[in-house]
Amino acid sequence: MGKSLAVKNEIIAGLKQTLSESQLVIAIDYTGLTVAEITDLRRRLRPKGSTCQVAKNTLMRIAVEGNQTWQPIQELLTGTSAFMFVQEDIGGAIKAYQEFQKASKKSELRGGVMEGRVLKESDVKALADLPSKEQLMAQIAGALNGVATKLAVGINQVPTSIARGLKAYAEKDGGSVEVEAEAQPEAEAPAQPEAEAPAQPEAEAQAPAQPEAQAQAPAQPEAEPETESPSA
Repeated sequence: MGKSLAVKNEIIAGLKQTLSESQLVIAIDYTGLTVAEITDLRRRLRPKGSTCQVAKNTLMRIAVEGNQTWQPIQELLTGTSAFMFVQEDIGGAIKAYQEFQKASKKSELRGGVMEGRVLKESDVKALADLPSKEQLMAQIAGALNGVATKLAVGINQVPTSIARGLKAYAEKDGGSVEVEAEAQPEAEAPAQPEAEAPAQPEAEAQAPAQPEAQAQAPAQPEAEPETESPSA
């Protein structure tokens, strides 16, 4: 007995909702898988933030109609299809499926769709090499710790740098003041003797000039006797 229209519409609405929450959708051929094996695959995918749903190709075709992001999956809708909806850890989900496939030796990966692009089987396998969510978080935490450490070291070095700068400036400024203080006595000490010492001998040299004037005065009496002698 076929499913009613209401049930089909409910499945289509559920597919659309799951697609809107997914980063990657992988189509697999689940021919030969038992219900227990499908359940095992779902259990493996759940910790990676992914789910697996079996759906008819016609219903998936309707669910992606007009959706540019997921419509390319129509190229993969052949045979019996199950769909892996990867919402979180892309690499981890693909690795979980590969481990399941290796254990069951059943199912076939047809390809996938991501960001409006069809991915071949080799493309999907390449995504498995991406780091897991836990690895990414560890890398981010390590990078943040490194930045925080460098920042803390830089902040701690700022006061030391300032102190060294102030000390160097103080030593430089203090040395120039001492040099100026020592330079002043050297300039003033020779100035006083040079201005006053030569002035005193010049005044004393003029003092002996007065006796020379007095020595010429007695010359006048000697002329008077000479005039009186002829008249006699």
